[in-house]
Amino acid sequence: MSRHIRFNAFDMNCVAHQSPGLWRHPADRSWDYNTLDYWVDLAKLLESGHFDGLFIADVLGTYDVYAGNDEAAIREGAQIPVNDPLLLVSAMAYATEHLGFGITTGTGFEHPYPFARRLSTLDHLTRGRIGWNVVTGYLPAAARNMGDDSHLAHDSRYDHADEYLTVLYKLWEGSWERDAVRRDRAAGVFADPAKVHHIGHSGEHFRVPGIHLSEPSPQGSPVIYQAGASPRGRRFAAENAEAIFVAAPTKTILREVVSRTREELAAVGRDPYDAKIYTLITIITDETTEAALAKAQEYRRYASEQGALVFMSGWMGIDLAAYDLDDPIGSVESNAIQSAVAAFAQADESGKPWRVADIAEWGGIGGMGPVFIGSGEDIATTLQDWVADTDVDGFNIAYAVTPGSFEDIVRHVVPALQKRDAYPTGYTPGTLRHKLFGQGDLLPATHRGASFRVGGSGSTIDDSIRHTFADSGSHR
Repeated sequence: MSRHIRFNAFDMNCVAHQSPGLWRHPADRSWDYNTLDYWVDLAKLLESGHFDGLFIADVLGTYDVYAGNDEAAIREGAQIPVNDPLLLVSAMAYATEHLGFGITTGTGFEHPYPFARRLSTLDHLTRGRIGWNVVTGYLPAAARNMGDDSHLAHDSRYDHADEYLTVLYKLWEGSWERDAVRRDRAAGVFADPAKVHHIGHSGEHFRVPGIHLSEPSPQGSPVIYQAGASPRGRRFAAENAEAIFVAAPTKTILREVVSRTREELAAVGRDPYDAKIYTLITIITDETTEAALAKAQEYRRYASEQGALVFMSGWMGIDLAAYDLDDPIGSVESNAIQSAVAAFAQADESGKPWRVADIAEWGGIGGMGPVFIGSGEDIATTLQDWVADTDVDGFNIAYAVTPGSFEDIVRHVVPALQKRDAYPTGYTPGTLRHKLFGQGDLLPATHRGASFRVGGSGSTIDDSIRHTFADSGSHR
C-alpha cells in the first residue's frame, strides 16, 4: 500500500486569508466568514473529502508594518476584520462526525487558567476532535493593544510559552484523575475529591494553585499543533507538538526542513514520527490541465499586489512600501527578506534577479507556500513526488477562492489519490489523536505533557464515557 497523504484545510475567520484581493472574485464566499452557514458548509465539504481537519489561523492585531500604519490592511481586507476562531467549532462539530479542528490562539495575551477550561469544553463538545495551534504572537499591534510597548524578545516569548504549557499540562493531565467522576447516585457522590488534585503551580510568570475546572475530557490535552521555524521555535515544537506546520517553496528546502524537524524530535527523546508534518501549499485544479491553467490565470487577475506586500511586510518585519516595485531585492536591507527570497528564487528556474514586485506576485495567491496547478491526476503525481522526496506527511492547503478551491480538490484530487491507494477512503473511529496516530486517545507516555499525569497513564477513554458518546449519536 502506498503511503497515505494527509490533508488539512487552512482557513481563518476573516476575508481572503492568504490570497489578498481574491475576495472580489465572483465565486469567492470568504466575505461570508461571519455566518455559521459558511463554516458548517465548509466542514461538511471537508469531511466528505476525508480531510484530517480544518486548521483555523488567527492573529490578535493588525498588519501595520507596511507604510507604518494599518490603512492598506483595512482597505485590502488583509486579515482584518478578523473574528474569534474558537466560537466556530461547536456548530461545525455538531454538523460532522469525524473532522478535526485545529484552533490558533496565542500564549501571550490570555491567562492559562480560563483558557484550559475553554479547550476542555471544546474537547467535550467535539467528542475529542479538538487541537490547539500554539503561537507566541508576532504582530507589534497585538502587544500595543494589550498594553505593552512591544512583544517580549523572540526567545523569551518561547520561555514564557514553556511555562504556559506547563500550567496547562498540570491542569489537563495532573488535576483530575481519569476515574475521578463517579456519578454515584446512591452515595450522592458525583466526583471523588481524593482523585481531584490542586496543581500548586508557582512559576516566573504564573501562579495557579487550584484545580482544573473541567472534568476529564476525551483527549485530556488537545492535540498540540505548532509552527515554530527558528531554532528556539523548533525545539519548542519538538517538545510539545503532535502536528507541525512548515512552509517551503521547493522540495529541496522542504526535505531539509522535514529532516531537521525529525532530528529535533529524536533529540528530545521522542520518535521522529511522533508528530505529523504538514507543509503549506495552494492547489488550483480542474478536469484538465488546460482548464486548471486558465483558472489560475483568471485568479491572478484578482490578486492584490499591495495586499501581498502588506502580508509580506508583516511576516518579514520590513516595510516594503519604502521601496519601488522595480527595486531589486539586493537594495532591501533586511536579513529576513534576503533569506526568504533566496528560498523563493530556488523555485524560479529563470535565474533572473528578484524585485519587490516578484515578492508581491509570489504572495498574491497562497502566501508563502507554492501553488500547484493542474488536473487532478497532475496534482496527485506532484503530491506523491513531494511526499516521496521530502518525507513530509501531508499538506496544509490554503485556498485561492473558498469554498471553490476545496470543492475542486474533493472533486478532482482526492479521487485521483484514492485510485492510487495514496489517500484515505474513510476515517478511523475515535478522537482526533486516535485518528492521526491510530493508538490511544491521550498523550503518549513519551510526550512531555504525559509526565504531569496522575492516577495512571491510561491510553483510552473510560469505557463508560465511550459508551455515553456512542449512545448519544451524531447530529448532522
